[in-house]
Amino acid sequence: MSTVYTGEAAREQSPLVGGRLMSLDVLRGFDMFWIIGADSIVRGLRVVGDEGVPGFLAKQFEHMRWEGFTFYDLIFPLFIFMIGMSLVLSLDKMVARDGKRKAYVRVVRRTILLFLLGVFYDNGVAEIYDENVLCGVLQRLALSYFFTSLLYLNFKPRALFGLLVFILIGYWLLFCFVPVPGTGEIGLTRENNWARYVDEHIPPYYSYDPENFLGTIPAVGSCLFGVFAALFIRDSKQSDTRKVLIFMGIGIAMTVTGYLWGMHFPIAKRAWTSTYVMVAGGYSFILLDLFYWIIDVLQMRWWIWPLVWIGVNPLALYMANNIVDFEGIGERLVGGPMAAMVDPYGQLLIAAAVLFVTLVLAWFLYTRKIFLRL
Repeated sequence: MSTVYTGEAAREQSPLVGGRLMSLDVLRGFDMFWIIGADSIVRGLRVVGDEGVPGFLAKQFEHMRWEGFTFYDLIFPLFIFMIGMSLVLSLDKMVARDGKRKAYVRVVRRTILLFLLGVFYDNGVAEIYDENVLCGVLQRLALSYFFTSLLYLNFKPRALFGLLVFILIGYWLLFCFVPVPGTGEIGLTRENNWARYVDEHIPPYYSYDPENFLGTIPAVGSCLFGVFAALFIRDSKQSDTRKVLIFMGIGIAMTVTGYLWGMHFPIAKRAWTSTYVMVAGGYSFILLDLFYWIIDVLQMRWWIWPLVWIGVNPLALYMANNIVDFEGIGERLVGGPMAAMVDPYGQLLIAAAVLFVTLVLAWFLYTRKIFLRL
């Protein structure tokens, strides 16, 4: 079952204990920051205009319809990347303390609970024919965590790297060299590709969705990149300076490789293509590198606390974002005549109020030492 930790128990469970990977919590908070409302503020810049810097920033918070990459396309794989990092830290501790059998039990339990929370988040079995119910965000997080955890518990890093290469190359070969059944054509468009074909031929026969059954396989690749990041970042034989330089080099190399590869294999979030995994993974390494350097190496932490409040309670805030009518609360606070006074920026004002209320909730949970864990 899920657990709410408070007081001393919360301090023991908090990932801030030891402080060494505080950058991971802050990066998680940075990722969630956009989900809980900051994205609406940036998109609201369209009131200024669709051209220039405001237009460019607003477009960065829209998913690509098919091929291409925006900042908004990074949020989901970055979270999967961080799951890969977290599972290394948690499973190693559990195996050392309780043995591998207990680790398997925990992995299965967390997977089921997270998947069911995703089903609940996406309106439950009553909407089973809505593709989000089985292929939603939390569901993909659950499956990525499950398969990556099993791989990590049973294979050494070198074998895991081989599996990662196999996943990315195999997915590329499937999409780019095997015709989609029924069409006789290589499917590299939104309307005709292997991910869509699988969804349409597995009950309950989904037509299309940003998340899909087949895309879970390369999503495991995104998670494995996080595993390798955690293994390297905790390597005491490497100096902090070397870690920073290597992470940046890996990030740049992966991003460039992904874009070059994308000339042949589209960078498409909707199918979670291998090129998408590479580009998103490259940016994830770069962001991790920056946060690790600033927070853990330079110890510059005066600015991080709002992100820490969010980063230690991502699941609670994500679920609250679905259950609580934050938009309605924002309108009650600054809507109506107040929003009309600043027209055409009224919606921006409401979005800022929503973000403020969510941050207050995150602060309240943090200061009361309440952390939701599965």
